Amino acid sequence: MKEKIEKIIIDTLIELNEELELGELENPTLKTRLYGSSSCLDSLALVSFIADLEERIDEEFDKQIVLADEKAMSQKTSPFRSVESLSDYIVKLLEE
Repeated sequence: MKEKIEKIIIDTLIELNEELELGELENPTLKTRLYGSSSCLDSLALVSFIADLEERIDEEFDKQIVLADEKAMSQKTSPFRSVESLSDYIVKLLEE
């Protein structure tokens, strides 16, 4: 399941990059930073990415999840640090 989620995240980033044309997102990897000081996404791009990702997760797994909620934002380390940390977080949400 984790590999499928990682692929969905990376595909969503690639699609977003078709609009944004950011060099950092041309070839996203598990280590690609999504949020924080070294991130290539600004706040508006991050919101768009999250909305698209939630929709794709719902389509693929037939389960609605909310990624940007109080639970995610109150964590000591943000699940939005990287593709890898976000995929771990999504796996947890889908297993609940």
